[in-house]
Amino acid sequence: MANKPSIPSGTRDFGPEEVAKRQYIIDTIKRVYHLYGYQPLETPVMENLSTLLGKYGDEGDKLVYKILNSGDWTSKLKNEDKSAYSLNPFTDYKLITEKGLRYDLTVPFARYVVMHQHELNFPFRRYQIQPVWRADRPQKGRYREFFQCDADVIGSNSLLLDAELVLMIRDVFETLKMNVTVRLNNRKILDGLAHYAGCEDRFNQMVIILDKADKIGLDGVKKELSELGLSDEQTERITDYLDFKGDNSQKLEYLSAIMQNETGKKGLAELTELRDRIAEYYSKHVDVEFDLSLARGLSYYTGTIYEVVSRDVQMGSILGGGRYDDLTGIFGLPNMSGVGISFGLDRIYDVLNELSLYPADILRSSDVLFIPFDLTCEKAALHYADEFRHNGLRVEVYPDVDAKLGKKFKYADGKKIRYAILIGEDEFKGGFMTVKDLVSGEQRQMKQPEAIALIKA
Repeated sequence: MANKPSIPSGTRDFGPEEVAKRQYIIDTIKRVYHLYGYQPLETPVMENLSTLLGKYGDEGDKLVYKILNSGDWTSKLKNEDKSAYSLNPFTDYKLITEKGLRYDLTVPFARYVVMHQHELNFPFRRYQIQPVWRADRPQKGRYREFFQCDADVIGSNSLLLDAELVLMIRDVFETLKMNVTVRLNNRKILDGLAHYAGCEDRFNQMVIILDKADKIGLDGVKKELSELGLSDEQTERITDYLDFKGDNSQKLEYLSAIMQNETGKKGLAELTELRDRIAEYYSKHVDVEFDLSLARGLSYYTGTIYEVVSRDVQMGSILGGGRYDDLTGIFGLPNMSGVGISFGLDRIYDVLNELSLYPADILRSSDVLFIPFDLTCEKAALHYADEFRHNGLRVEVYPDVDAKLGKKFKYADGKKIRYAILIGEDEFKGGFMTVKDLVSGEQRQMKQPEAIALIKA
């Protein structure tokens, strides 16, 4: 007996209806990207591990899917006087794998910029909508294969670009009619926090802990900071920072009192300027909040950091991003500042599903179903359908002339097709068609140009 077919945990199939919904989201995001002058880019599914590893922090590196080398790599082990049974995955992995599935789209983008720097016009604005893979534990809203919808601009450190990204976020979620909160912070402020708490030497570990604050709560943060070796006074300064309540202006005032080093003060100045740039652009569906706990665990962020959460559905972040001052420097092109955001297609799809926010017409794959009654009428229907398609209408011709009429209407209903056009002997000889509105039930006889005008309207 054959095994029951299945797919790997953390991945999903998408049927025609699901794909139509996802395409609606992608089209919405693409339209906004085009309005702001971003150009499309695609990079390979796999990258060299030297490109991927060391860019996401220790936690991120553990989630990179590695690809086995092709060919007889076991012979290489013998030449190295090793065996697969004694292989150390942390030191000897290069013997069996040198490539990995991409973890995100930002690092491949930085690699692309360095390789093509002499061909690009800076500041270079690109968008990229492709799948990524992470060896994570699957749960609600967290998948091993998922799409990211990135927009990055590289080659300028102007905060105008940071502000524009907030406007792009606003435009997308306004179109999708999703109620969201845009959370903003600045990594330089976290540097100032580490200085304020006297733990600069453990900055990266502190950021990792802060990045988990939503999941583990304030008590969990205290516990992990203590385990990190921080004193009660150091821990209290950090948790007081996390626990501060107030509006955006009050948070900026609080930060001005505790930012003592130059990096922290610069981060505060950038956050203040960003507030002033976007103050007049708030909207019905989109709130903007300065979130002092926001850390974004990826180690390449250096300035503004972004996160978006739904206000109506309990879900993780549905967008993330931030500014990176020297990501390309890792590949040999220093001092190339960039900033970008990434919409999480799969989580946005789940939220819209839960709230039933999709427009009804996106599930309609065709506008018209031609129903011929015999083979002669079928030839006429094929000719008519060709004319309709050249007028921009999506058209199907029902292929089985002997099927019952009720079955044909049921087919149209199942595909959300609004109009059926009946072609029988009378229609064929008279040079007209019978157009039936499958929603209202109204049925009329008309010539082809009138039918095209009606359906397009």
